[in-house]
Amino acid sequence: MPAKPKHEDRWFTEARELFEAMVTWLSSDNVCGLEHGELENKLLVNGNELLRRLLQGYLDRRSDDEIEGDCQGSDRVKRTHKRKQSRFLTTIFGTVTVSRIGYGGRKLTSLHPLDGELNLPTEKYSHGLSERVASAVAFNGFNQTVEIIKNTTAAQIPKRQVEELAQKSAGDFDEFYQAQPAKSKSGEPTGGILVITVDGKGVVMRQEDLRPSTKKRAISGQRKLEKRLTKGEKRNSKRMATVAGVYTLKPFLRKASQIVKPKESQELKPPRPEGKRVWASLVKEPAQIISEAFDEALHRDPNQQKNWVALVDGNKTQLRLLKQLAQKHNIRLTIVLDLIHVIEYLWKAAFVFHSPSSKKAEDWVSERLLRILEGKSSWVAHGMRRSATLRQLTPEQRSAVDKCANYLLNNRDYLQYDRYLALGFPIATGVIEGACRYLIKDRMDITGARWSLQGAEAVLRLRSLHVSGDWADYWQFHLRQEHQRNHRAEYQSDIPWLTRVTQARCSTSSPPTLIVV
Repeated sequence: MPAKPKHEDRWFTEARELFEAMVTWLSSDNVCGLEHGELENKLLVNGNELLRRLLQGYLDRRSDDEIEGDCQGSDRVKRTHKRKQSRFLTTIFGTVTVSRIGYGGRKLTSLHPLDGELNLPTEKYSHGLSERVASAVAFNGFNQTVEIIKNTTAAQIPKRQVEELAQKSAGDFDEFYQAQPAKSKSGEPTGGILVITVDGKGVVMRQEDLRPSTKKRAISGQRKLEKRLTKGEKRNSKRMATVAGVYTLKPFLRKASQIVKPKESQELKPPRPEGKRVWASLVKEPAQIISEAFDEALHRDPNQQKNWVALVDGNKTQLRLLKQLAQKHNIRLTIVLDLIHVIEYLWKAAFVFHSPSSKKAEDWVSERLLRILEGKSSWVAHGMRRSATLRQLTPEQRSAVDKCANYLLNNRDYLQYDRYLALGFPIATGVIEGACRYLIKDRMDITGARWSLQGAEAVLRLRSLHVSGDWADYWQFHLRQEHQRNHRAEYQSDIPWLTRVTQARCSTSSPPTLIVV
C-alpha cells in the first residue's frame, strides 16, 4: 500500500494520483503490444499534465503560505482593501491558476506582492513560454513558430500574440549591451587587431513602414505593366537595415602572391574571429549603429592598445561616419576597402577587353589584382584607361573600365594592401557579408513576406543575440528587467514580500538542486 501523503503535501495529491495512474497503465498487460512511438505520444501528453499539476500544486502552496501585511504603492498610498484574487498563467505544461492576495482601494490599482515573489509576467504567457517563442522566432517564421509551440509544448499561442511576445522579449536589447563587460568568451587575452565592420541590406517592408522618401516613390510610382516589373523599374518596397560587427583577430601575415595563387597558401590557416558580436537595425540610422560599434570597440579596448581596423565596401556615408567618430574619440583607425568589391570591379573591366569565358580574362584579372595587392592601385587604374583609349573604345564600350578606374582612384587611400598584409590585417569583409546573409537574407527574405517595422526589428535583435552567443545571458538580464518594471517599481519602499516571506513556510535561502537519477 502506498503511503498516504502528509497533510503538508496535500497540494500535490492530484499530481501523485496521475503519476500512480501512469505507472499502473505502463505495468498493465494492455500496453504490451504498443510500439515505442505510441508510448512516447501517450507519455508526452500525460507527462505535460503531470508537470502542470506539480506546478499548480506549488502555486497553491505559495498561495496558502502567503501572509497578509501592509502594502504601500509607488504613489505613496497605502492599500487597505485585501482580498484573494486569481489569474491564469499559460505555461509550457498547460494553463495554471495563481491565487494571491490583492491589495487595493477605491480608484487605486491593485498590487499583488506574490506576483513579485514569483516574477509573474503582466501578460498571461509565462516567461518559459516567452523564451521558447523568442528562440523559435529568431530562426522561423511566425506561422511556423505557432506550430512549433503547439507541437513541443502543451500550450497554443495565436500568431498575433507570438509577434507581441517576440517584440517584448527583444525590448531590453540595447540596455543589455550597455551593461555588459568587455566581451571575451574564453577569458584569455584576445588578438591584437580590433575590427569594426559595417554594411547594409534591404528588407521588404509594408508600405506604411518605409522611409518617407521610399514611401513617396512607392505611392507615386507608375508601372508600365500591372502584373510584373519591366526593365529599369524598381519595387520601392525595401527599407535598408544597417548591419555592424565587432571582433578581435590575431595578425595573419601573408604575401600578395599567396592570395592571387591560392595553391601557395594551402598550408596557411587564417585565425578565427574572437568574441564576435554582430547586430542589425532597421529603426536606427547608420550614424547611430556605427556609433554603437565604436562604443562596443572602446568597451573592449578602452586604452586603445590594439590596432583598430575598419572594413568597408566604399560606401561614402560609412566612410564619412567612420572618420568623424575616429576623430571624435581620438582613435588611430585604419580603413581597409574590401578586396572582394575590388575584384568584382576588375572582372567587369576584364570583360571589356576579353570574352567572359576566356582564360585571358582570368589572367588579366589575376595580373592586376597582384599589382593592387602590391600597393599599385593607381598604376592599374591608369593602365586600364590607357588600354581602352588605345583601342579607341566608345564611352559606352569602356564604361566598366572607367567605373573600375574611378573606384580605384577615389579609394586609393584605403587600398594600401601591401601595408595591410605586412601588418597581418584582414582585407575582406567576409564576417559582415556573412552577417548580412544569415541575419537578414536567410530569415527576412521569406517569399511574399512584408514586414512591419517593429516586428522586423524584434526578429533582428533576437537573431543577433543568438548569432553572437549572448542569448542565455540576455534572457537572465531580461527577466531581471521584467521584475524591476513589473514589480519593484510598483512599491514605494523596500519590497514588502521580502519582510513577510520569512513568516511563511517557504524559506528565503537558496533552493536545493533537483537531482534526477
